[in-house]
Amino acid sequence: MVDTTRLMVHCPLCHSENTPRTEGLVRDLPEIPVLKCSDCSLVFLGSFDHIHDEFYEESKMRVDDINMDTWISETKGDDERRFRYLHNFLRNADVLDFGAGNGGFLRLAKQDARSVTAVELDREASLLFERNNIPHHRFLKDIPANKRFNLITAFHVIEHLKNPIDFLKEASSLLHPDGSLYLEFPNADDALLSLYGSKPFSEFTYWSCHLMLFNHETIKVAIKKAGLQCKNIKQIQRYPLSNHLYWLAKGLPGGHDAWPFLDSQKLNIEYEKILANAKVCDTLLVEVSL
Repeated sequence: MVDTTRLMVHCPLCHSENTPRTEGLVRDLPEIPVLKCSDCSLVFLGSFDHIHDEFYEESKMRVDDINMDTWISETKGDDERRFRYLHNFLRNADVLDFGAGNGGFLRLAKQDARSVTAVELDREASLLFERNNIPHHRFLKDIPANKRFNLITAFHVIEHLKNPIDFLKEASSLLHPDGSLYLEFPNADDALLSLYGSKPFSEFTYWSCHLMLFNHETIKVAIKKAGLQCKNIKQIQRYPLSNHLYWLAKGLPGGHDAWPFLDSQKLNIEYEKILANAKVCDTLLVEVSL
């Protein structure tokens, strides 16, 4: 249970008190309000107290208690997409993946990188890293002081952190001077919320593990506050048109499985371009430099 007497009122990014409740529910902890800062537009939960290191160590984020093979299978598409996009950056590079999950991206990166390193709290995942000869640590502070990386990645991690600016500072201290940090995370301005106004989606998408949700503008604010440079923001649409149509017609997830006949590669590429122009894709991939 969440102590509702300790709910937040200040925006954790700009510290404004102008943070009214926005439409939507936290699907697994509905007593926590979803707030949106009227000044900077950050979306965040009204309490962070329910999340602690032990939560992730004990694999509690994987609520369905899926086994390792299923977990690896579920992330395979995203792992391969990220590998393709970053392929040219991986050659002879020292790579660190923060919040590495089951290590799918690093298993691919090993093909080209000089070295790969994982940082991950999930104790069960450590077995996968040992099995694949991937050095791993629980915290960034555990990495040797003289170690530096050409590429640091954090895929769907920053939204889980209570202090994302502190993370940006700590991670960037491990970069080579010309290195890059790549962040991937859900877009707070997802089209189903900001364009289509799907109420059922707003009562499904918010999750107690996602403490803050950034958009195209708020992530630039966070990066600037960390003393870093935002080099590029790429809009990515992970879920296709069929998924959106199903939400609008049925108010339910899974449209890409129920109505796959509506999808084609050409159609989904064009749909992503349209949403990207409006900055309302479901995912953002951001390159950060010193």
